[in-house]
Amino acid sequence: MDEPAAIALAERLLEEAGREALRYFRNPMDVEDKAAGEGFDPVTAADRAVETALRRGLAEAWPAAGVRGEEYADTPGAGHDQWLIDPIDGTRAFITGMPLWGVLLGLLHEGLPRLGFMHQPYLGETFGGNGRAAWLLHAGRRQPLRCRPTPALADAVLYTTHPESFASRADAQCHARLAAQVRLSRYGGDCYSYCMLAAGHVQLVVESGLQDYDILPLVPIIEGAGGVVSDWRGQPLRGGGQVLAAADPALHAQALAVLAGG
Repeated sequence: MDEPAAIALAERLLEEAGREALRYFRNPMDVEDKAAGEGFDPVTAADRAVETALRRGLAEAWPAAGVRGEEYADTPGAGHDQWLIDPIDGTRAFITGMPLWGVLLGLLHEGLPRLGFMHQPYLGETFGGNGRAAWLLHAGRRQPLRCRPTPALADAVLYTTHPESFASRADAQCHARLAAQVRLSRYGGDCYSYCMLAAGHVQLVVESGLQDYDILPLVPIIEGAGGVVSDWRGQPLRGGGQVLAAADPALHAQALAVLAGG
């Protein structure tokens, strides 16, 4: 399947899956805890319904591609392409009625992020990217996205999802060092923060403990908008773990130095 066809397929399936999510959003719902007493890891029927809808559409339109999602077992593919699904990235926001969540869908080719999408159906927004360009589809209009270069840490806005979301105390301390040097540090946003970076409103996002389906669909959007995304050593992302996204290379290099203790 060529790139324009893959983009059209993804955007169509996300619209359909988004309607599934909106059946549950801001309505009474049961919330399960996947953490089994170790913290709180919520999942709802909306997560499963959205992933089911996306898997069904992908299987019908592109059966040769593999699929990996958060809620169900991997579906192996017959080629070099694999779709990644995070059906509700930001379930905590979802269950509390906040619109800062999204449906993530990404396409990997030979393990590398090729296309990425974040759909926020309540706001009617679909962010997309192919690593060379990024765009926002809203109200039938497609507009380009571009990060806002901010070469000084003192002028940057930094986001992370939650102070307790870091994988270790050491990671949280690294974030605290960085937060002390920026203009503004905020919590919340999940996948939406990365899209706001691509749109030029946020300059840094720092997180750890992510899964591949949490972040790889966002990489083509960030890079397509001119941003830089890597692990905390500056290496390209091949999975989840520690993530640093920045609006430009100079800011990325400064943030890496702070995260490393320099």
